[in-house]
Amino acid sequence: MKALVCGKGGSGKSTVAALLAKSMARRGYGVLVVDSDESNYGLHRQLGMELPSTLMDYFGGKRKMMEKLRRSFTEGEQVSLFDHKWTLDEIPAEATAEKNGVRLLAIGKIHDFGEGCACPMGALSKKFLDNIQVGEKEMVIVDTEAGIEHFGRGVEAGCDAILAVLDPSYESLLLSKKIEEISEKINKPLYFVLNRVDEERKAAMLESLDEKKVAASIPETKDIFRAGLAGEEFDFTVAEVERLADLLSE
Repeated sequence: MKALVCGKGGSGKSTVAALLAKSMARRGYGVLVVDSDESNYGLHRQLGMELPSTLMDYFGGKRKMMEKLRRSFTEGEQVSLFDHKWTLDEIPAEATAEKNGVRLLAIGKIHDFGEGCACPMGALSKKFLDNIQVGEKEMVIVDTEAGIEHFGRGVEAGCDAILAVLDPSYESLLLSKKIEEISEKINKPLYFVLNRVDEERKAAMLESLDEKKVAASIPETKDIFRAGLAGEEFDFTVAEVERLADLLSE
């Protein structure tokens, strides 16, 4: 399965992606986490890893990718990166980090002032997810940038399921409606993951959601708060994430 994790900024996408990856690895899955958020510099720490060199660097860097995209727009040239379907084992080792059965692949990062937009990284995310083959007992978890721009790029086309992380806020509930609408249009199963909720908050959110699509309701725990604030590895389990992993591994 290829599962894409999305939601508004600050909803807890990376937290869910990291906890789910570790849970699936404990179940014996080969897990690849794809960091497709060019401005996220914390996911690797939640996984207990160093940030690897990016896939964009492997393909020659952002400038080279922008040149290819420019030629495709102005001259109709096809942007070709892969000569065959990659398996998880064929992903270049120099573009990944690994720990305890979880591998991390970062698409690209913005490092400097004025270096340009993130469009090449979005294009590379789509092409990579369209190309990667996932075998039995393997899972790809994609941590996206905030909002729904990735839907506009068509990144979800290469995925099997969408996990929308919602915190208890009006903005999250509003965004959930648009995600639900788009998911139905592209015929992708959608699961809501409620984050930082207690029973009162969950009940209030369910007034605006289809309860059948709620796959997990994660409370705000001291373990998550302390590790997240300190930039430390998530080396604990969360019952609701285990429930989500059970659902996705059925």
